[in-house]
Amino acid sequence: MASIFWFRRDLRLEDHPALNLAIESAIADGDGVVYGVVSESDYVSLSTLSPIRQESMYASWRALDEQLGQRLSRVADALETIISRAKALKVQKVFVSAAYDPLSVAFMKDARQKLEAAGLALVVGPGNYAVAPGKVVKPDGTPYRVYTPFFKAWFELANQEPVTLTPGGSFKRLDDHLGLDSPDYPASFEGAATDPKQIGRVRAGQEFATRTFESFRRRGALFAYQEQRNRADLSGTSHLSHALAHGEVHPRSLLAQLGSSPDETTFAKELAWREFYADVLWHNPSSLTDYLQPRFAEMRYDDGTEHGEARLAAWKAGRTGYPMVDAGMRQLLSDGWVHNRVRMIVASFLVKDLHLEWQRGADWFEHWLTDFDPASNAHGWQWTAGCGTDASPYYRVFNPILQGLKFDPNGDYVRKYVPELHHIDGAAVHEPWLLVDGLAKGYPAPIVDHSDERNESLARLAEIKVD
Repeated sequence: MASIFWFRRDLRLEDHPALNLAIESAIADGDGVVYGVVSESDYVSLSTLSPIRQESMYASWRALDEQLGQRLSRVADALETIISRAKALKVQKVFVSAAYDPLSVAFMKDARQKLEAAGLALVVGPGNYAVAPGKVVKPDGTPYRVYTPFFKAWFELANQEPVTLTPGGSFKRLDDHLGLDSPDYPASFEGAATDPKQIGRVRAGQEFATRTFESFRRRGALFAYQEQRNRADLSGTSHLSHALAHGEVHPRSLLAQLGSSPDETTFAKELAWREFYADVLWHNPSSLTDYLQPRFAEMRYDDGTEHGEARLAAWKAGRTGYPMVDAGMRQLLSDGWVHNRVRMIVASFLVKDLHLEWQRGADWFEHWLTDFDPASNAHGWQWTAGCGTDASPYYRVFNPILQGLKFDPNGDYVRKYVPELHHIDGAAVHEPWLLVDGLAKGYPAPIVDHSDERNESLARLAEIKVD
């Protein structure tokens, strides 16, 4: 009998063990037919997310559809469609990759119950981690709470050979054999984005991810990774975060191409951070939205106050008066992506200069980021806020001026995203208020004094007596 493969965050064909299970089952039971399905109902209120994040999903689906020869079915509700058409399709098994974040776990638990009630089996294959969350443990069987020892244990398990696509499968659309002419399953996903201006802004898919990694190596960025990865003004990162978040490349495939040079090891460590955060969330599912260290919930925050909400609005719009912060926030609105170093800068500013809770920033990132990953987002924020595992100490407060001078030394990154500062040359762009004409083009003065707010943050920390 045919199989259905439910693509969720695994939008590729190669190095895809769960998809191979579906193909092998279809071959063993019949003619090898596999129906590939993607569904908007898998994602929480997709229509409420930013246009560019919506387009990032549609771009990934379009790329996968092309790989399948326009045989991918996009449905409003995968579960409902599968159950209603399984008998006509002669399907008994539905395959899916494992997912580990708490919302996906709950979603798939409900899906399993409904499929089984309809007489269908849900087969869960390996997910999109080099080592599945929960598998890296200390000798006593407990999870790691600190990254460095986690990485050492993870690295011993992570280097496995990629797998190739099982031959003999035949991909078909859900309505191919039903004699239906249904508009619900367009062969092309063009026009799916809510904002036509965003179409083409996001490049996606397995083939693009492969070319991106090849370019990362060829242009030498991989072999200068330790030095350049923190520079916001340089293209020193891999630009694979979208592909990893959408499962367009398996991290195992990347690890298999790395040598043992210091730069390549540093890149492997960055891949491991993603898996560490997934592991932490697996063991602490409430930390998706709650403080991993609960005592930080007792700190005084300015959420809900008039000045706090006004400052939040300025932060979201990139109008704080601190150029490095504002450039990052405008990059988010423009590109749906922010350099990792800048993510830490804007996060520190929100929590420790504006005294707002990290969840406010995490929600805004979720709304906009095309590379959104539940575990990385929640625990990246908690790391910077000082309340997560292996956290940066709370008393480490990023100075947005010094961070700009260090990681955008000539001001090129700031000028790219803050046009009101184009008239300022060099590093002076990081302190425009010191120049006679620095704010002449409409750029705002700083909404807070960083030195004062740093002291205020430390005073609030002392109130809850956290070491």
